[in-house]
Amino acid sequence: MTASTTPSVVLVHGAFADAASWIGVIAELQDHGIPVIAPPNPLRGLAADAAYVASVTAQIDGPVILVGHSYGGALITVAGTAENVVGLVYVTAYVLEEGESLGELQGRFPASPLVSNLKQWTYPAEGGDPATEVAITADAFPSVFAADVGADVTQVLAVSQRPLAAAAFEEKATAAAWKTKPSWALVAGADQAINPDVERFGAERAGATVVEIEGASHAVAVSRPKDVAGLIRDAVRATS
Repeated sequence: MTASTTPSVVLVHGAFADAASWIGVIAELQDHGIPVIAPPNPLRGLAADAAYVASVTAQIDGPVILVGHSYGGALITVAGTAENVVGLVYVTAYVLEEGESLGELQGRFPASPLVSNLKQWTYPAEGGDPATEVAITADAFPSVFAADVGADVTQVLAVSQRPLAAAAFEEKATAAAWKTKPSWALVAGADQAINPDVERFGAERAGATVVEIEGASHAVAVSRPKDVAGLIRDAVRATS
């Protein structure tokens, strides 16, 4: 693979995390000479966030692999229709159908423990009107989000998490890039934030190449960066 044919990897974090959650994955990809960027995800709504990801992608020369964790999976599903996107990698993620919302996809399956452990906050939206955002309660964060990550790390992650606008759960995807782009998916077998069956269903519907890690939590990019990077490298090799 040469620099001109190796796709750049764009890592899109999900809710209740930030771009630093990719630190181990970034190190692994850089060690293999793969260009990578992990932009901030605004977490303000499906359409707006997907447009932001698409704008980042459009400014990268050459082919791009989009990688989405959790809610980030919904974003790459929409943003992945960009012409230079050559593959999609879903990491414990939502894989939406066109016209489907996060709430609709989740509603097909029993709720995860995440649902009963969310705290609501408000923030000023356009025009100054208050809008609602949600975050995981600090005491539930370790078991719900990162059960296989050390306590010293989860304590930091719990208080530095970034909330998601509640409206994002009801917005419908305007596109499903997996219909025209190859996809890969990692399912975390012990995920307590997204029901693993939601991940399996979406990945199967998309015809993705699936890897499942038994015992892995939702924070698999933190706890198993080599495994996550390995799947991304598979996608890079397949599209180079």
